[in-house]
Amino acid sequence: MIDWNQELSPIVQSLKPSGIRAFFDIVATRKDCISLGVGEPDFVTPQIVVDHAIQALRDGYTHYTGNSGLLSLRREIAKYLDKEYGLSYNPEKEILITVGVSQGVDLAFRALLSSGEGVLYGEPCYVSYDPMVRLAGGCPQKIDTTAETNFSLTANAIRKKIESANEKSKILFLNYPSNPTGASITESELNKIASLVKEKNLIVFSDEIYGEISYEQKHIPFATLPGMKERTLLLGGFSKAFAMTGWRIGYACGPEHLIKAMTKIHQYSMLCAPTISQIAAEVALKYATAERDKMVDEYRMRRNLIVKGFNGMGLTCFMPQGAFYVFPDIQKTRLNSMEFAQKLLEAENVAVVPGTAFGDSGEGFIRCSYATGKREIEEALKKIAAFVKKLASG
Repeated sequence: MIDWNQELSPIVQSLKPSGIRAFFDIVATRKDCISLGVGEPDFVTPQIVVDHAIQALRDGYTHYTGNSGLLSLRREIAKYLDKEYGLSYNPEKEILITVGVSQGVDLAFRALLSSGEGVLYGEPCYVSYDPMVRLAGGCPQKIDTTAETNFSLTANAIRKKIESANEKSKILFLNYPSNPTGASITESELNKIASLVKEKNLIVFSDEIYGEISYEQKHIPFATLPGMKERTLLLGGFSKAFAMTGWRIGYACGPEHLIKAMTKIHQYSMLCAPTISQIAAEVALKYATAERDKMVDEYRMRRNLIVKGFNGMGLTCFMPQGAFYVFPDIQKTRLNSMEFAQKLLEAENVAVVPGTAFGDSGEGFIRCSYATGKREIEEALKKIAAFVKKLASG
């Protein structure tokens, strides 16, 4: 008889299950539940993308591509980044097509980290960062962000963490606009961070999957800052801005040596991203940017609606600069994040995600996605307001 507790990797055994998945296993059992929890667009993939993909299947595009991905797609990504942000990448040497941004993050950590080297990142954050660092043998170095700075990472906070850490800090991992808070980073703060990166000789991994979903401030890729392109890996994709989550397609752009190392791992672990998804992504960049912009306009309207709703019921909520999440403060209810989410679900059949699913610094907050219809948002806000009122009276 095999004792699997003795045989399984200690690192894997130490990982906690995703707090988002655990909560939504419960939600899935409830009928007519209004969900503000799912982190994916409610829009379907633009029709022109779907039509081209279907035709490509009929035309026999069902075989492997090269490890790096279709050269035509990599060229289109290079054109897109140049047009949008003035960023120049060699499509043959500096771009890798990945199975979503998550695979790109995994490849990058495994390509660069040696045992015990530190990765700096802000928290609350997406649930996979800490586990991916650990699985690659690195040491997570989380930096708590707070409501006072609208959960935006600052150069001073990064410096304090580096100087207090027991392990060498090698990588600074950025995610802006952020999941779960919608926070971004101002241009002046980005420049301060860039100066610190140069001073401390850090390498930057920048997850900018929500970059196109920015509102008042146009997104500024970290690689566009002076001297940063040579030490930055830009991670992007199609899931959010083009409503293509199920296609599982992303890209990594960066220095040739790092891309080459990531490709080496990619060829053994994944071979290539799905061919049909690569074709769809190329079509999206060529023909669907107008649809992208319409979706962003709709998200902006929903953001304004949901922020006004939470502030109106007395749950302080800052205005996100991007993505499609709000992160309201529920501390006045005297419930912790998990209690609030569970009791709200039981009382009003509305699902939100406890802030603690994104790290301990998310305590006292909940994440709500406004990637759902206006009518559902309005109904959810009414139900949450009634729940909060009952708590206050009772």
